[in-house]
Amino acid sequence: MTVTVNPENAHTLSVLVEDRPGVLARVSALFSRRGYNISSLAVGPTEYPSISRITVVVNVDQQPLEQITKQLNKLVNVIKIIQLDPRQSVSREIVLIKVKADNDSRTSILEIMQMFRAKVVDAAPDAVTIEATGTADKIAALLGMLEPFGIREIVKSGAVAIGRGGKSMTDRALKGL
Repeated sequence: MTVTVNPENAHTLSVLVEDRPGVLARVSALFSRRGYNISSLAVGPTEYPSISRITVVVNVDQQPLEQITKQLNKLVNVIKIIQLDPRQSVSREIVLIKVKADNDSRTSILEIMQMFRAKVVDAAPDAVTIEATGTADKIAALLGMLEPFGIREIVKSGAVAIGRGGKSMTDRALKGL
């Protein structure tokens, strides 16, 4: 099932949090309580061992987004939140795609993979597993081209995003601590 995202209402939030048990649950519960679906969620460590970064993509109007941001700022373990402007940030996803592939279709699949700079990470007589990274649009285009061959399985990460340029969100956030 595909979740339809209105690009005009899709907002990427980068949230720095203390690396403690339960923080992700509290952050995601805030969206749930307000009735907003998170279309993408990724969390991982930062360059500081005690801090994690949560990247959330949510499809809401600007006013509810401001309310969510204010509520997130009230959570004890949240250090800093920024909304990433798509023009001032880089965003990527990773996808693993298992595609039916026999001797007749394998060459065509490999040609499509080359166009998208994807790579084979596993091969079997009846299927190949492909790894690709890129924007959500690039991944959607790759899936569209592979669909006629028969997609058996898809595993897709949430978006990870970072601001362009030399400034660091973590350094700016920690100056105030």
